[in-house]
Amino acid sequence: MNQSNTKEVSLGHSYDGIQEYDNPLPGWWKWMFWGTIAFSPLYLMYYHNGTPGRSVADQYTEGVNENTRKQYAEIGDLQGDQATMVKFLKEPKWVGVGQAIFKANCVSCHGPEGGGNVGPNLCDDSFKHIKTLPDIVKVINEGVAGGAMPAWGNRFSHKNDAILVSIYVASLRGTNPSTGKAPDGSPIPAWPKD
Repeated sequence: MNQSNTKEVSLGHSYDGIQEYDNPLPGWWKWMFWGTIAFSPLYLMYYHNGTPGRSVADQYTEGVNENTRKQYAEIGDLQGDQATMVKFLKEPKWVGVGQAIFKANCVSCHGPEGGGNVGPNLCDDSFKHIKTLPDIVKVINEGVAGGAMPAWGNRFSHKNDAILVSIYVASLRGTNPSTGKAPDGSPIPAWPKD
C-alpha cells in the first residue's frame, strides 16, 4: 500500500503477477477536459457560424485582397486603351497577375491554356468579336453572344482585373496549347508592338 492519503483500489486483475489498480485522473485534468467541451460551442459560434471576417477562409481572402490593393496602388487605375495594353503586355509581372485572374475565372470555358473548351480558342489568330486590343476588355466587361460569354465587368473586385486578364488573353495569341479548338471567327492583324 501507498503511504499517501489516497487509497489504492485494485481492479482485481492480475497479469503475470502485476496487479492493476484504479488510478483516477487528477482533478485539474478532468476540469480542463470538461472546460474545453463547454468552451467548444462558443468557439464554433464565434469562428464558424456566419460571422464574417473571423474564419480562416475570410482572413485569407482579406489578405489576398489587401495584397491586390497594394499591387494596384503601384499602377493606379488602368485605362483599357491600346497604349496601356501594349505597355503592360511587355511586363511579365502584370501578365502573371492577369494569368492568375484567368485561372480563377476563365478556365472552365477557355481551358487552362486558353485553347478553348466551351468557349473559343484564344491562342490562334481568329476572333469573332475582337479586332483590336481594347475590344478584349469590352468583351470581358460587357459579354457577347447573348450571355454565352457573360459580362464580367461587375463581377471583378477591381476595374484593373478586367484589363489585366485582357492583357493575359492578348499574350496567349500565338501560343500552342496542348488541347485547342479549331479557329473560330476571322483572322485579324497582329497586335501592335508600340
